[in-house]
Amino acid sequence: MKIKMKIQSAAIILLLALAFQSLSAALPGDSERIAEQEFITLRGKIIDAETRTPLVFASIAITESNVGMITNIDGEFTLKISPDLLSHNIEITFLGYKNKVVPVSSLRDNGYKNTITLETAPIPIREVIVRPLDPEAIVEKAISRLGKNYESVPNLMTAFYRETIRKNRTYVSIGEAVLEIFKAPYTNDLRFDGARIYKGRKSTDVQRMDTILFKLQGGTTSVLQLDIAKNTEAILTTEAMKYYDYSITGVIEVDDRPHYVIGFIQKPWIEQPLFMGSLFIDMETNAITEAEFGYNLSDIAAATAMFIRKKPFGMEVTPEIATYRTKYRAQNGKWYFSYSRAEVRFKVKWKRKLFNTFYTTMSEVAVTDRTDQEVIKFAGREKVRYSDIFSEKVSAFTDPDFWGDYNVIEPDQSIESAIRRLSRRLKFSDRQDLDE
Repeated sequence: MKIKMKIQSAAIILLLALAFQSLSAALPGDSERIAEQEFITLRGKIIDAETRTPLVFASIAITESNVGMITNIDGEFTLKISPDLLSHNIEITFLGYKNKVVPVSSLRDNGYKNTITLETAPIPIREVIVRPLDPEAIVEKAISRLGKNYESVPNLMTAFYRETIRKNRTYVSIGEAVLEIFKAPYTNDLRFDGARIYKGRKSTDVQRMDTILFKLQGGTTSVLQLDIAKNTEAILTTEAMKYYDYSITGVIEVDDRPHYVIGFIQKPWIEQPLFMGSLFIDMETNAITEAEFGYNLSDIAAATAMFIRKKPFGMEVTPEIATYRTKYRAQNGKWYFSYSRAEVRFKVKWKRKLFNTFYTTMSEVAVTDRTDQEVIKFAGREKVRYSDIFSEKVSAFTDPDFWGDYNVIEPDQSIESAIRRLSRRLKFSDRQDLDE
């Protein structure tokens, strides 16, 4: 049975162009610098209080404001704020841990010496309802409350977007941008969001990409479609529920609130690949506050047909991993989209070649600020389309102060070193062009 799924486009479709194509070293783009503004930079690292391991994708938010960020895979964050927020606090939340609040003033100008520890949050027995629970009933209740739990008026969001491509363990392409996002109401039948690029940059290692040219299509639009509370068709409708088996896999604390952990996987008789993963549902409000899921890739042939649009003759391409994450932030009794991430890994095998090559694509977006005042929908010509290739819409980068006072996801050590390497290569290429 074929299932129509709008969210299937959120699978991060990867185009494999013909072999031996090349990338342009730099494309025309907006090189304007924003006016220098006064801001305070806060830096820190979030770790487990007992194991001292970094907490990846922990949420950082300035209380009584809409400013927020997420930690990177090293548990680090950087947050740039206006001076009028100096008297506020920072609240850190992470799945299964107690919230922690620290004064903004305590983090000022201390670099990454600001190490903040979080303690695990065991769920008290009194919070667990001791009676048989029906996981399908919990999901149905969450679906019925989507209109109440999420925003009913449009929002304009500022967000940071990053996409990367790795060949084996080496980064060969990195793109970043500040986005403006028009977030339509969740209660509207025409719930289409839109994003436009305010400023962006990219760098690509042509020499390491000379055998295959990977192009990540629709990265910015796809990560927005991972807002499953809005794009419900594949998972969160009563019709979609017919194709999944559900189970309660645990109870956990998120943002100081007990949550059900609902596992789901497609029924055995479904032919095409669907999703599998976990929904984190607030016990009191039935809001879905986080989701971790991925495609069921057990049917390799079907999964390959879904992901790969075009490939060179003589090449076998197999998707190995397709994982997704979505997070929401609670404010004033509503939940707002705050973060999403998609990661897809492919194995590439050429005939007559002994070793396989692995390509991993990642795209993520973090909302850093938002407003519901004087929100105007973008004109169609301004929006990023699903058919767009992000790396073809922004120019190359070498300026270390490119972002100014915009908040960005702190690059982890591997990305940071890759940016330095790619920037050096780009500068060397530019010097060669000048010499010629």
